[in-house]
Amino acid sequence: MKAMIAWWDLSTSQQNAETLRDFLREEAQQSWSDIPGLVLKFWVSDPERHRWGAVMIWESEEAAARAVLPRSAGEVIGHPLDYREWFDIEATVEGAHGLPSLNGLGTALAPQLERELENH
Repeated sequence: MKAMIAWWDLSTSQQNAETLRDFLREEAQQSWSDIPGLVLKFWVSDPERHRWGAVMIWESEEAAARAVLPRSAGEVIGHPLDYREWFDIEATVEGAHGLPSLNGLGTALAPQLERELENH
């Protein structure tokens, strides 16, 4: 398994964490859910340091290389990644938690999740 960590410096972009959350809610989450070989992706932000990025866990380097990726936040941000590194995954563990799934969690999706819970 391979992990990829990447982020953009938003200091020179018209985008910020809030506007990129809108992008994430509108299209990114659904676009990534059916990518073969992608085990998990989580988007990360550091609004104080003007950073936006992601961590992706892949079944293999080959799976990552074969993947046809959807529209990137880079198109919205207006420039390529500032940082990208690949790592071998040495071990994994899933902690004891009460979450039914890791899908659909996070700051960007909290309003959407709250609406869905209200409707049930």
